Formats: sequence, C-alpha cells, structure tokens
Amino acid sequence: MLRLALVLAALATPAQAQQLGEVVSPILTLDREALFSGTLYGKRVNAELEAASNLLAAETRRIEAELEAEERALTEQRATLPAAEFRALADAFDDKVQALREERERTQDAAVRQIEAAQADFFNRIGPILGQLVRERGAVMILDRRAILLTAADVDITRAAIARIDAELGDGDGNLPGDDPAPVPAVPGAPVDTIPAPDAPLDTGTEPDADEGSGTTPGTEVAPDGE
Repeated sequence: MLRLALVLAALATPAQAQQLGEVVSPILTLDREALFSGTLYGKRVNAELEAASNLLAAETRRIEAELEAEERALTEQRATLPAAEFRALADAFDDKVQALREERERTQDAAVRQIEAAQADFFNRIGPILGQLVRERGAVMILDRRAILLTAADVDITRAAIARIDAELGDGDGNLPGDDPAPVPAVPGAPVDTIPAPDAPLDTGTEPDADEGSGTTPGTEVAPDGE
C-alpha cells in the first residue's frame, strides 16, 4: 500500500516538473553528507561541536601540563624519600592518571552520542520535506548518491533539498533565514515520509577529542625507586 501510494502521488506531478524544466525520473539521488553539512541546521551543529571540541582539547592540554609538572616534582623527590613513601606517592599518581583517562573516555563517548543524536534528529525532521520534493519531481524514491555508479540524467536533488530545508527548518534552533517562503503543505492522504538516520556519524570534519601531543598522557606510570 505504501508503494502504491507513492506511485499515485508521483503520477500526479510529472507534468508540473517538466514545466519547471526539471528532469522527470522515478529515482532521485542525494548526497547525505553534503546535505547535512550544507544546510544551516548542519552548519550550526558542526559549529557547536567544533567549539566543544576546541574547549575539550584546551582542557586536555591543561591537564597534561599539570600531570607533567606533578610527575617531575615526584621524580625529584625520589632521592630524598624512603622507598615505601615514594611508592605510595607514585601509586597515588598512577591512580589519578587512570581516573583522568576514564573521565576523558566518558567525555569523548558523550561527544559521539551528541553527534549521533543531532544527526538522527536532523534526518527525522527532513523526511516530510524530502517527500514533498519527491512528489514535486514525479519520483518514487531517493537513493544515496554514493551508491550510484552512473546516471543518465541529472537527478541529484542535494542543492534543492538544502534550499528547501533551510527555508523550512532554518538552523534547527528556531532561527530562519529572512523572507522565507511558507512551508509547503503536505499532500492530503500522502504517506508519512521518513529517511533513516546514518548508521554511523557523518564526517563533520572535526574530532570530538583530539590529542595534541605532550610528554605525559593518561596512563603514564612513575616507576618506584629501584625499579
């Protein structure tokens, strides 16, 4: 029934698409990564993630500098402290480093989940918009352009989709571009349009947590005296 409804909706619009000078094809293509990064919505999400990544990297550098200084101070005490006392201090330092490593891993995991949630919300919200484009073009489906080796006509709608999404969703945070057209009303009786979110986060060009080398990293162990 879903396929039949899509076909019937498509048959109602090919003449309109031809009048607009657009290619009429039952199959359209779309670049998912370019769609996300090219919209105001995706640009906002990527900018927020980049800012968070930069803060995390700065915090990482600060922690590593503190650990280096603490390690040097501890090493300097090796010659003046009894072996048992030095071992206790070294073990406490190693425990601290391990705790920081675990905290950092949790922060990194949270950043990845944030990316996945933002992308899933984006693709959930654009389903009806893409469905409207499909009906306007007289098509019945959209395929990921990366899965297409060759096409006989220009059936990619990435740019058109970006323009429509920007007009209807803006940056996804309540901010719309000026002089936006009113959202296109859904076709009565048309099926709910959905697009599955990607299985893995899209390449946003930023890393949630970047190690920017320093001498001491979480996991460094201070060798007890005599070892």
